[in-house]
Amino acid sequence: MSDLPFGFSMPNDPDDESGRRSGDSGSGAGSGRPGGGDSGTPDGFPFGNPQQMADMLRQFADMMSSQPSPGPAGESATSSTSGINWDMAKNIARHSVSQIGDPSVPPADYARIEEALRLADLWLDQATDLPSGIQTAQAWSRSEWIEKTMATWAQLCDPLTAKTVQAMGQNLPEEMASMAGPLLGMIQQMGGMMVGQQAGQAIGGLAQEVIGTSDIGLPLAGEGNAALLPSGVEKFSEGLEIPADEVRLYLAAREAAVHRLYSHVPWLRSHLSRLVEEYAAGMSYDVSGLEDKLGEIDLTNPEAIQEMMSGGMGAEGLLQPEDTPQQKAALGRLETTLALIEGWVATVVAKAVDGRLPQAGALAETTRRRRATGGPAEHTFAALVGLELRPRRLREAGALWSALEEARGVEGRDAVWQHPDLMPSGDDLDDPNGFVNGGSDEGVDFDISSLTDPDGTERSKPGDEDQDEKGGE
Repeated sequence: MSDLPFGFSMPNDPDDESGRRSGDSGSGAGSGRPGGGDSGTPDGFPFGNPQQMADMLRQFADMMSSQPSPGPAGESATSSTSGINWDMAKNIARHSVSQIGDPSVPPADYARIEEALRLADLWLDQATDLPSGIQTAQAWSRSEWIEKTMATWAQLCDPLTAKTVQAMGQNLPEEMASMAGPLLGMIQQMGGMMVGQQAGQAIGGLAQEVIGTSDIGLPLAGEGNAALLPSGVEKFSEGLEIPADEVRLYLAAREAAVHRLYSHVPWLRSHLSRLVEEYAAGMSYDVSGLEDKLGEIDLTNPEAIQEMMSGGMGAEGLLQPEDTPQQKAALGRLETTLALIEGWVATVVAKAVDGRLPQAGALAETTRRRRATGGPAEHTFAALVGLELRPRRLREAGALWSALEEARGVEGRDAVWQHPDLMPSGDDLDDPNGFVNGGSDEGVDFDISSLTDPDGTERSKPGDEDQDEKGGE
């Protein structure tokens, strides 16, 4: 899966033209105009004969009208402000999991998951001041996970997908934009369709490996709706040689901890959404080669446009994302917030299962390595948002929460979540002693390098992170 949003890719090497301008790039070769000829074409018109454009637009309309309905008969499709049809994405995702087999959860497995979530939630009462956040405890199939989390995926991704689709028709050279209105509208519509298809494929792939509703640090089915996927729990257990009940209880504790946090920290979800919107607002695209790329397409063939936008024909993609200072700053804040969430969850779960699950340390290490090597949820989120969770920040966040508990107790540790202004920043993860002591040299002093991780294992020395990642591969 690409690390860039929905099929957009970074530029090739400047010296690597990939054969795109070698004179044999399809039907536009030889003339520099679509269709391979310029007879009768008005001077200065960049997209070929106007009659060809009219014919192409009619063909495009026919192609779009022939697309199958994304929902059951009579059901209206849900299109977001980004132009993405998320009903279509949902059905593509469900189709991808049904192809490999997605049986309903047997009653016995359902009962085991429900019992594990309830029991683990009781254990958390002794590890955090935040009360229970579970309203429903369920076991889901992969298709159920897709059905019940798609609304959150749409809300989370809309700011980003809207920016990418809109960019397809903006910032073009003035003389090009003045004559290409109908074509650019078509490209934006095609782009929305392509993004929806790729979103469905990505979420369908994720559904085949996720464990529950909170793999990305956000309750994807809403606060209080806790669930685990027996298939995901089983896959996590492979090769561990740890009793299934113990694995299930540990993962249930993590799921329940995330729901406690979001249920009783009302600003947290909107804060994350705002950071994603800030990141999207800073997105910028290099459109310098867009005119050349459009000129290589046979505009009388809408399927050729669809193939190019989906990454076919050896294309680099119509748009090339560029980093901006605003985007990088928002990404840093988002990464810090997600690291703090993960660090808090790891800390309270370690405290809750201590003395109850003999293999808790090994399970915590497996979870950390899964994050360090880029678990499926992180890969998908990186593809949608451009976000990478760095293991070093997760370790630092866990160490900071442990230090806060040591200095202020459980109540003082959890009180930090009362307001976003009280939360540690990225700089505080680098200087946790200053944060814990409130900027004072007095109080509890500690050496972060001597702290243990939340799972009780000895904290690695600086520079050991690379070894951790290699060991987890």
